[in-house]
Amino acid sequence: MAGFKGGCLCGAVKYEVEGEPVRVAQCHCDDCRRATGSAFATNIFVEEKNLKILYGSTSSYQHIADSGNTMTKEFCPICGSQLFGYGSGSPGIKSVKIGSIDKIGNIKPQVEVFTSKSLPYTPPLKFTEKFEKGRPR
Repeated sequence: MAGFKGGCLCGAVKYEVEGEPVRVAQCHCDDCRRATGSAFATNIFVEEKNLKILYGSTSSYQHIADSGNTMTKEFCPICGSQLFGYGSGSPGIKSVKIGSIDKIGNIKPQVEVFTSKSLPYTPPLKFTEKFEKGRPR
């Protein structure tokens, strides 16, 4: 995968990513579940310099994660779709929510994090490396 495009539900924000992702992770933490309103979040981590907003702008919300890092969620101010995120512990890296991508293709998670918090009906993926808490750096 050498890049992708995506946007929010209402179409007010469109973006593109050039280059290869740093990693793709499925996260089961409480914050990701609450922020997405789903059982887990699948995040594509990219170098911030490779992410360009083509049009529109995002609003943001910050909170402190279990790790102690400040996390910032970026979302469409019109429809509320969460698009990106970043943390103080990984400067220069942003996450892109997989559900916002126009053509997902064969993108799949490489790792699962916070598996200790996964919901009982969410089966572990057979092809990922698993971490009970966050991925060690």
